[in-house]
Amino acid sequence: MSLPKRYGPWALVLGASEGTGREFARQLAAEGIPSILIARREAPLEQLKAEIAQEYGVACINATIDLAHGDALERIVAVVDDREVGLLICNAGGDPNGKVFLDVPLSAWLDLIQRNVMTTMAVCHHFAGPMRTRGQGGILLLNSGACYGGAATMGPYSGSKAFMLGFAEGLWADLQPHGVDVLTLVLGRTDTPEFRRFLAEKGMDMPEDVWSAEAVARLGLERLPHGPIQNVGQADDQSGMSPQSAAERRARVVAVSKVTAELYGTGH
Repeated sequence: MSLPKRYGPWALVLGASEGTGREFARQLAAEGIPSILIARREAPLEQLKAEIAQEYGVACINATIDLAHGDALERIVAVVDDREVGLLICNAGGDPNGKVFLDVPLSAWLDLIQRNVMTTMAVCHHFAGPMRTRGQGGILLLNSGACYGGAATMGPYSGSKAFMLGFAEGLWADLQPHGVDVLTLVLGRTDTPEFRRFLAEKGMDMPEDVWSAEAVARLGLERLPHGPIQNVGQADDQSGMSPQSAAERRARVVAVSKVTAELYGTGH
């Protein structure tokens, strides 16, 4: 099935101003799918919208919304209006702090949790419902290798990404019987403007083992029908980021879902 038929007529891309979010919007436009582009900065969104219109003849819309605010879902829903969203891509959710937990004001960590956890869950709840009713659609959650365990300076961030991992697995199990695809794409080092800014701040050179944003976006769209997990740079049956491969985690989700379905009578 073609991308437009499976995931059209509209995509909603959160965190679309640069990096992988920008590449998702461009690659979807190349397939004829327009995007609703959401990010905090207006200028990059306007530039991306203009580029997509010129290169692909696809008319996107955009809005500046801070996903760390409690009213983010309400504002997103207002922008989407009556457009049918067949693909939701949650790309925002990096760690702008990169510091020891106690060296950062609590408000900054609460913003991170609001953006990475609460807003993500809220938009999935809102837009997955119509997808389930239609019997098709896709949800792609951009994740980090930090989801597999914490480390110094990464406590709240890795915790938020661990939530995304478990949430994506459960959402995949819930929606797969209804024809809706769910994938959490677990990234390693990716060449994005944000990563380059981080390296510059630390006085570090670009590592050799990095993926381009273009390659990451392409992989995510290719693997979306094969959720719930894709570890970038690893085959489905290959471990490395975690002791279990994506295939092994998928098998675990299926097995546990059978038990919970019997327990709660959900009919999976």
